[in-house]
Amino acid sequence: MEKEHQIFGIRAIIEAIQAGKEVDKVFIQKEISSELMKDLMKVMKRANVNFSYVPVEKLNRLTPNNHQGAVATISPIGFIDLEHLVESTMESGKSPLFLILDQISDARNFGAIIRTAECTGVNGIIIQKAGSAPVNGDTVKTSAGAVFNVPICKVEHIKDAIFYLQGSGIKTVAATEKTDQTIYDVSLSEPLAIIMGSEDRGINPSVLKIVDEKAKLPMFGSIGSLNVSVACGAFLYEAVRQRT
Repeated sequence: MEKEHQIFGIRAIIEAIQAGKEVDKVFIQKEISSELMKDLMKVMKRANVNFSYVPVEKLNRLTPNNHQGAVATISPIGFIDLEHLVESTMESGKSPLFLILDQISDARNFGAIIRTAECTGVNGIIIQKAGSAPVNGDTVKTSAGAVFNVPICKVEHIKDAIFYLQGSGIKTVAATEKTDQTIYDVSLSEPLAIIMGSEDRGINPSVLKIVDEKAKLPMFGSIGSLNVSVACGAFLYEAVRQRT
């Protein structure tokens, strides 16, 4: 974790959150309790900041400084509002192409997906605040800097974002093996949002219930799945092919 992208110390993290900084995640030492820590928990919950409990050894690896049991990661980018993203894309006259990532948690996968999204003309990426990979040094490096070129939205719930996109006339297509349709059976040329699931669980079943269509990649080998960033690239380039 780059030092310029972290904050250590309970009071410093509280002040950063209250100042509106883009705090991606807070690492809290297990089995630590104090009045100040209770204040931090209240502030994080009010601001819906993602946090996890970790051993003190992890915090010591993150920083040699006096962390007081808390270290936060700060995003190197700003996030865009979903409504603004959709409206500005519509106004540009382009046929929208959005990408929804349902709790992809690996920063390198996230960065690789952002890089491919930038190369394929994706207008914006939508992620959920809780459970998603942070935008950190690994993300920036793996994206080859594309993270600074592709708008990223953080939303409270993926399902609400899907409903909003559908209400705006944008078709939603889930990448999932739980369908008989392949990617080549589905039209991807209209205003579109492609949904990719997490590395271990795929797309949440409750999300699959509300999408417009489902599609899978044909698989001919003995291994039944691809890395999510590779699968995402296949979907995006099929969208490019159909649109051109």
